[in-house]
Amino acid sequence: MSELVIETKGLTKEFGSLTAVKDLNLKVKKGALYGFLGANGAGKSTTIRMLLDLVKPTRGNAYLFNKDIRYHRKEILRKVGAMVESPSYYENLTAYENLEIIRRILKLERKEIDKALEIVNLSKWKDKRVKTFSLGMKQRLGIAQALMGDRELLILDEPTNGLDPAGVREIRNLIISLPEITGATVLISSHILSEIELIADHVGIIHNGKLLFQGTLEELKEMGNREIAIKAQPLLEAEKFLRNKGYDVEMREGRLYITAERINIEEVNREMVLEGFGVSHLSENKKKLEEVFLQMTGGIEG
Repeated sequence: MSELVIETKGLTKEFGSLTAVKDLNLKVKKGALYGFLGANGAGKSTTIRMLLDLVKPTRGNAYLFNKDIRYHRKEILRKVGAMVESPSYYENLTAYENLEIIRRILKLERKEIDKALEIVNLSKWKDKRVKTFSLGMKQRLGIAQALMGDRELLILDEPTNGLDPAGVREIRNLIISLPEITGATVLISSHILSEIELIADHVGIIHNGKLLFQGTLEELKEMGNREIAIKAQPLLEAEKFLRNKGYDVEMREGRLYITAERINIEEVNREMVLEGFGVSHLSENKKKLEEVFLQMTGGIEG
């Protein structure tokens, strides 16, 4: 079994009568690009703050690199780079000067600055003041700050928030490249399903503070029920026939749809043809990932 870089057990955070996170059991494997998905207010940022020991849990425990963050904070955080919400930087300083401050705090070699700038493709602008940067460039600088010091775990909270499509694509491609370039495990939070679908290989879905799903992206896709679409004549008689056979049938836009996890499509076709129906179309579909997500979260998308 793969080593877990992040594991939480019953992690819970209450703010008075509000339960922001409830009994969360995250499992993030080493080398994963883990998408932490949920609507705004679902509990993502609170969870991330507990992982970084910025917020104390009401109950439960968080383990990073198999060690409890409560008792091994300094040791753990040396291995973790994070960008929580908007990155912090000095706008009147250059990109290089901003990273120099971090280099001194962490007591790193100067070459770490150039290495981080190269990874996020800011080397050409290292001597430009940050106040002249686009929002996408500022986000890349924030990621460069998180990368300083050969981090083994990167936690990025909504890194594409507020970006235009070109900026989103730029940050997305950068994040996808990070595990290969740096060898780090990456946890990225987002409220946008389409972004997580393009970036992550593992997914955790949080809704109202509860973890509804955790697994690979492929496992999430497999949760969509199969749907058989049939076009046959006469249509009403075909619908009645299939219902009498025990199938769950729905008529939409001149076609019949059978929903079932296990169904023999060849058997359905054979039964209808033998009964004398003219079957002109028969196909198998799965629910789109968006439909699975909306069904899982009660139809609410951030």
